[in-house]
Amino acid sequence: MRPAPPLAAAAALVAGFVAGPLGAFAQPAPAAAGPASGPSATDTRLLAQPAVSAERVAFLYAGDLWSARLDGADVRRLTTTGADVANPAFLPGGRQVAFTATYDGNPDVYVVDALGGEPRRLTWHPGPDLVQDATPDGRGVLFTSGRDSYTTRFTQLWRVAPGGAPEERLALPSASKAVASPDGRRVAYNPLGTAFDQWKGYRGGRVSQAWLYDLATRQVEKVPQPAGRANDVPVAWIGDDVWLRSDRDGEFNLWRYNTRTRALTQVTRHRDFPVANASGGAGRIVYEQAGWLWLLDPATGAARRLAIGVPADLRELRPRWVRAADYVRSVAPGPAGARVAVEARGEIVSVPAEKGDPRLLTNTPGAHERSPAWSPDGRTLAYVSDASGEYEIHLRPVAAQPAAAGATSAPNGGVRAVKPGGHGFYYNLKWSPDGRRLAYADNAQEVRVLDVATGRSVRVDGNQTYEPYPSATLAYDWSPDGRWLAYTVNTRPLVSRLSLWDAESGRSTPVTDGLSEVSQPQFDRSGRYLYVFASTDAGPARDWFAQSTQDSRRTRSVYAVVLRRDLPNPVARESDEERAAVAAPAPDSVVRGDADALGARARRSVPRGGAAADSAARPAAPAALGATRIDLAGIETRVVALPVPAGALDDLTAGDAGQLLYTREADGKPSLHRFDLGKRKDDVLLAEAYDPALTRDGKKLLYRVGPNWFLTGAAAPKPGEGRLALDRVEVRIEPQAEWRQMFDEAWREQRDWFYDPGMHGLDWPAVRAKYAQFLPALATRADLTRVLRWTASELGVGHSNTGGGDRLQAPRAVPGGLLGADYEVAEGRYRVRRVYGGLNWTPGLRAPLTEPGVNVRAGEYLLAVNGRELRAPDNLFAAFENTADRLTDITVGPRADGIGARTVTVVPLASEAALRNRAWVEGNVRLVDSLSGGRVAYVYVPNTAQEGFEYFKRYFYPQAHKDAILVDERHNGGGQVADYYIDLLRRPYSAHWALRYGADLRTPAAAIPGPKAVLIDETAGSGGDLFPWMFRKYGLGPLIGQRTWGGLVGILGYPVLMDGGMITAPNLAIYTPETGYTVENEGVAPDIAVEQTPAEVAAGRDPQLLAGVAYLMEQLRKAPPAQAVRPAAPDRARERGALGVPGGGGR
Repeated sequence: MRPAPPLAAAAALVAGFVAGPLGAFAQPAPAAAGPASGPSATDTRLLAQPAVSAERVAFLYAGDLWSARLDGADVRRLTTTGADVANPAFLPGGRQVAFTATYDGNPDVYVVDALGGEPRRLTWHPGPDLVQDATPDGRGVLFTSGRDSYTTRFTQLWRVAPGGAPEERLALPSASKAVASPDGRRVAYNPLGTAFDQWKGYRGGRVSQAWLYDLATRQVEKVPQPAGRANDVPVAWIGDDVWLRSDRDGEFNLWRYNTRTRALTQVTRHRDFPVANASGGAGRIVYEQAGWLWLLDPATGAARRLAIGVPADLRELRPRWVRAADYVRSVAPGPAGARVAVEARGEIVSVPAEKGDPRLLTNTPGAHERSPAWSPDGRTLAYVSDASGEYEIHLRPVAAQPAAAGATSAPNGGVRAVKPGGHGFYYNLKWSPDGRRLAYADNAQEVRVLDVATGRSVRVDGNQTYEPYPSATLAYDWSPDGRWLAYTVNTRPLVSRLSLWDAESGRSTPVTDGLSEVSQPQFDRSGRYLYVFASTDAGPARDWFAQSTQDSRRTRSVYAVVLRRDLPNPVARESDEERAAVAAPAPDSVVRGDADALGARARRSVPRGGAAADSAARPAAPAALGATRIDLAGIETRVVALPVPAGALDDLTAGDAGQLLYTREADGKPSLHRFDLGKRKDDVLLAEAYDPALTRDGKKLLYRVGPNWFLTGAAAPKPGEGRLALDRVEVRIEPQAEWRQMFDEAWREQRDWFYDPGMHGLDWPAVRAKYAQFLPALATRADLTRVLRWTASELGVGHSNTGGGDRLQAPRAVPGGLLGADYEVAEGRYRVRRVYGGLNWTPGLRAPLTEPGVNVRAGEYLLAVNGRELRAPDNLFAAFENTADRLTDITVGPRADGIGARTVTVVPLASEAALRNRAWVEGNVRLVDSLSGGRVAYVYVPNTAQEGFEYFKRYFYPQAHKDAILVDERHNGGGQVADYYIDLLRRPYSAHWALRYGADLRTPAAAIPGPKAVLIDETAGSGGDLFPWMFRKYGLGPLIGQRTWGGLVGILGYPVLMDGGMITAPNLAIYTPETGYTVENEGVAPDIAVEQTPAEVAAGRDPQLLAGVAYLMEQLRKAPPAQAVRPAAPDRARERGALGVPGGGGR
């Protein structure tokens, strides 16, 4: 397996909505993880998301919902199933609690008795339903859901009765956090989701504004915003006061807004940690701060901390055994293939090829071990470990040990820890064949070499331009004698170049000129050749940040560098010739291992001037070779192409002398090939193989198919033979030790990967100390995620995200099915109000009700599902539980009484998002075309990655004949630099071409030279910030709408945490010489500000789109586009007549 850097992802500018060099820091390394004391059972910390009634407080702890009296006594556990729970809210009277839970894998609304009992489910839609509040009359639970939205960038507010009547959507275009007024007539809410969860001090376009919405008049009162913007989250409405969680004063505290006087008053003044969650009930406010719960009296503003001891069993704290196969990240075969070293869940395990038991080599639950590599003699295993608190290279003796009954632990004695040079994170360890040196790479994308004996390391070279996929360019291999390191690094234009580093002199020599991409160098085992991939069409594909390269595909060819000037071309042109008989040489005339003698047969068989027919056939085994001789002078002229067809080639590996292995991708699967240099023959070894690697002796092959690894004979591997028994490998974990390690590692990731070595002016060690105080209180992995989010939020940066990781128990997902329709209740039945038509020939846009033979139309009744009658108020979505992607019978008909009904078979969808989005987009295309009389093109771009690329092609080219263009980038999720859009929009007119038939042809044909405008909004971010910024920079037209998200510090990859979790370390930031750093935490402001007012949107209008069309039509009125008029054709006959040549007529 070619080790890759431990990167969890490599997205350049993907908007996140849900957080320098080592030598620059003088602080000591964090202490190694020690024993944790554990949470207190008498005054428990990290209670979360509280709700309050007259007598009790409800809260989340250890993954469950609890309630207690206001004095902290009578603590009761309300949920125990292992599902995720969130957002508790008391119903009026305080006897029931509504909450969101994932009992069946999907977040749905439930209610439970406040003293305990069986939760009762209220919603079944397969999208997330998040509880917000209860209506004051007790007849409804308010929740947010994106089920009817045409985009995933916002949700809407819904109401469901505790008794389970059909859900009802309120007339708000979008809503996130929401609380009801005491009289139930108004709602205080945030129109959009929060952007500050891991971004302290966020001030971009999506700041959380508090709006008060009148349900009857649809009018909005806005809580005034300060000049610099701030986040206001409504948490309670008590009397005339709307209570807000606001960061107006820098840190989140509680404020109140009086609806009569419109005065804003700060109530709490916490400075150490923010008010994280809050809610109101029975005239009280309860809030979460610093991991504690506080009860506040709104009349006096006084708050007291609640001391609640939670008697939880805390199952997630117990040490347990986990399947290592679920966490395998790198695999290294031993030199002879008897065993394989496996990195799994932070441990290094030795797994036998066939006989014996797995052997746990490290057994360090509080340390993260990575990237194992066997020494050439098989006696030492090198790997990376942070057992000291910083990553080091460990050298562990691995002498043969007797088999054990299970995964046994090897003795820890004899391990040598070496602090390597570099920038904190290390990977891809590769031993020199003589065992004297280790090559490795670091997070600065530098190639380094460690002298094993002295422990000293040197920098060889490094990528000139940092990139998200360093394994594509940063590769290296040792010569058979261990003197030379062949390696590739990229140049400033992102094209990789091949060089040779001499370990004796310490000097590097370029082999290629950087005009073609060269990658994956591999020395032939004879020491005569160096194999590489090279490509001359890789430039666009390597320009990873440019969206315009989405269609670019790189092809590679295989080349051999002839290392000595006296060696012939191994693939010179062959010729059959008659020759005189030659006496057979004496047995000793060819000395084994003499590289010159190996070519004697070819030289004897070809006349002078001919080519060596088989000079490369079967070079001597490397063990018999002496020093690898490389003649550097003129080496660039000794690069020859091998007769392997170009294609999507990868995984170049040197096999036996004169042989090489590689994979060729076709139809999304890589097949493994072997090319024999002597026979000039290419054979397919395996139809499917990922990450192939040979043992050092070349006799065994390790590869992967799906999650399974195989170790088999390399000469003639058989599919499925030699499967490694990774399912037998289990690793014992100690959660508290793991969580401390992951906290430390996440802190180091920010220190060593964040784009600013100055950490935005923070004392980063002090930040670590500030949040380390929560580690003893952690009860679940989710608690660790919260603490990591809090820690990273201090950097105040976008694209800062945290998530994933192990969990003790995950609920089974029961996928609900959807038909791509809207419904209404009529005559006690569900009637189809609208059918969303798709493109049934496109799998992602399949519409179940419009498929051939189904043909369900709006106005028909849905009468039964799989033979079970369906009537309102039975929940419609409950009838489709567990039907996604399964054949399902539905009974439909034109009448509620069932007369004329028919039964058809459909295959419900897991999501309708694509259908609803397409309906919105194509509805806008038709509306703009109608409003403009066919003169304005409408093009929607959902992001600046592949999907946006496809949308732009789909909608721009068919409308390129129009006079003006309105580009809608609202809800744009980002991705790459939107040069593709900009380049097409900037195309100037060149000329027309006269044609005998049809319309004259314009160059460029795909261009709209007329007026242009872009619609923007608060949910467009990342690449969705950059596109309008570029549009304005190039003066292409106005931006219409609202300020964008404001996140242009992006991410280019980050290490995976021990249990598979992640935390981003944003590591590229936009700036210009004129403006310095820009857009980040500001967004891109509109030139023409237009707000989507709830009343207008609820009435079916789109104010921003209408403003865009109006602007463009006005520009067309002011400056009508010039129409090209074909001139008269030249009269060549007249011209010739003037010269004395007789004229004539046409036919």
